Amino acid sequence: MRILIVSQYFWPESFRVNDLAQGLKERGHTVEVLTGMPNYPAGKLFPGYSMFSPAHETYDGILVKRVPLIPRGPRRDWRLAFNYLSFALTSCLLGPLRCRGHYDIIFVFQASPITVGLPGILLRALKRAPLLFWVQDLWPESLSATGAVKSTTILHLVRKLVDFIYRRCDLVLVSSKGFTSHVLASGIDRGHVVHFPNWAENHYQPLASPSAAVHDELPAGFRVMFAGNIGSAQSFDTILSAAERLKNHADIHWVILGEGNMRPWVVDEVKRRGLERQVHLLGSQPTDTMPGYFSAADAMLVTLRADEVFALTVPSKLQSYLACGKPVIAALNGEGARIVNQAAVGVSCPAENADELAAAVLSLYQMPPERRRAMGENARAYFEANYERGMLLDRLERWMSEFARKKTCAS
Repeated sequence: MRILIVSQYFWPESFRVNDLAQGLKERGHTVEVLTGMPNYPAGKLFPGYSMFSPAHETYDGILVKRVPLIPRGPRRDWRLAFNYLSFALTSCLLGPLRCRGHYDIIFVFQASPITVGLPGILLRALKRAPLLFWVQDLWPESLSATGAVKSTTILHLVRKLVDFIYRRCDLVLVSSKGFTSHVLASGIDRGHVVHFPNWAENHYQPLASPSAAVHDELPAGFRVMFAGNIGSAQSFDTILSAAERLKNHADIHWVILGEGNMRPWVVDEVKRRGLERQVHLLGSQPTDTMPGYFSAADAMLVTLRADEVFALTVPSKLQSYLACGKPVIAALNGEGARIVNQAAVGVSCPAENADELAAAVLSLYQMPPERRRAMGENARAYFEANYERGMLLDRLERWMSEFARKKTCAS
């Protein structure tokens, strides 16, 4: 099949869509990607890129076609809205010119924003190809939950846009079962919505021990590790407040891997609260080095704010944690916490409750090592049964083939 992936984010930005494209190519399909100039998460264009960079480049044998956009900037403000809108506009204007071939499938990866669906719909009409839309983030619910948009008028207009996009997709894939009812509320047929969770790349494997370089970089003691975006949705105030409550346990360390718009605030708060010895911000690390860092952790931490939309979400970092066979501390409500508890892979506590998070960390800290090892073994087993990459790509390839076949029969 000839597959066009539409995504605002792509390599060298670190998103699961990169591995999706590689996986489809490995299976013999011709894959092209329509995307923007890379600028996530720092908010400025990556070195070597500019508004006048070549429109075409190759990544691991995949043809990548880029359109200019306004970088998101260092903070969540008007620049982010212009970033979203500029990609939607330029990809609608330039996408049809840069994606001139025929395609059997158009696949949209929707993290944020929902506006990535607009060029997908346009190309669906022009290419007469089925459109599959992978929902990673619910709009407008996430806009309201993070406080990015407070105007009820704007939220209503976004809701109308979401309905417009969903109804023009041939198949909507939801990364969390909790998203299903919200997608169906747009008025689409139940048969056009399927559950398609995230996976973890093949390099996420249990490792016996970290490299010497990683070992030397990390503090000695009990390591609680967070990996991912440092943003408002992750409720870092809860993490830091829990760390404050455990300051008397000098050998409990909180290791943060990642970047994001809240990082400057976290750095200032660590100093203000006197947590320099407890909280360690190591910045963003290459994806393929993450299993080495995870192997040095005693527990992996996943947090979200206490909002209805986040209770429906399964953070994609959870699959990476499970793949590496590590115990999980989940300060979550809803679907993510349910998985952790059902699979017996760690401990959970309510979102945005620093006292409960501190107690959860302390319970793992005081737990016999063999019990933590058993949780890690459960984690890997649950991952293989539910989130293994090959199994999920088989499922996606089957759906794509069915829609491509229908298109061929119809024509």
